Amino acid sequence: MKIVVLAKQVPDSTEITVDKKTGTLVRDGVPSIINPDDLAGLEAALELKDKSDDVVVEVLSMGPPQAAGMLQEAIARGADKAYLLTDRRLGGADTCATSRTLAAALDKIGYDLIIAGRQAIDGDTAQVGPQTAERLGIPQVTYVDEVLEVAPDHIKVKKSLEDEDQIVSVQLPAVITTLSGMNKPRYMNCVDIVDSFNNPVVIMTYDDLAENLPMEQIGLAGSPTQVFRTFTKDVTAATETFNLPAEETGKQIAETLKEKQLIKK
Repeated sequence: MKIVVLAKQVPDSTEITVDKKTGTLVRDGVPSIINPDDLAGLEAALELKDKSDDVVVEVLSMGPPQAAGMLQEAIARGADKAYLLTDRRLGGADTCATSRTLAAALDKIGYDLIIAGRQAIDGDTAQVGPQTAERLGIPQVTYVDEVLEVAPDHIKVKKSLEDEDQIVSVQLPAVITTLSGMNKPRYMNCVDIVDSFNNPVVIMTYDDLAENLPMEQIGLAGSPTQVFRTFTKDVTAATETFNLPAEETGKQIAETLKEKQLIKK
């Protein structure tokens, strides 16, 4: 079984700020990490590999050249191979163009199971995994909290919702999206780090996909959505803060919204 994990390099959200003049994220000097939900997906794949010699784990990322370092780390954690889809022509892609490009790359490299993080901490859209499944025409299960069973023709998982858990079985090939709290990712060790450099990241560009992916469907040109402005809410002297139990907090929010006529009484 070939498992392909979709991974994204993201800025550490605990270190990032917003430029108040431009409304854009300040990324300079901010450390980059593997997106937490994606890292959980990688660990889930590696745990399946630990249980079977027939499982191969590969990682695919779309991003700038420096994302190769993140993918080298994935190899050092136990992945068998990693691909970086990087090309200036792919820049500016929204979730629509990104999923379209990832689907084309997945068709090229092949897969039995695709694991993607639920969402990325720098966008929080939770759209790339589901859109990729839709473009590939295969089933999907989102918000996976545990992998219960994997067979050659199906996978059974626990899907975690706000007020309940669901046990879902789906035929393969399929896409599942994972939650960061589902496991504890393993650490790299010195031997694996050294060995990883004998297994370099495979670089792919738009030219590798151009036959089945028109130029007008990628990058900024293929992105129907764009971020207009990003901002943070400033705390001023007029700001009121409350420290209340959950039930009282809900009532306080509802009363405030009613007072401002944002909801009906």
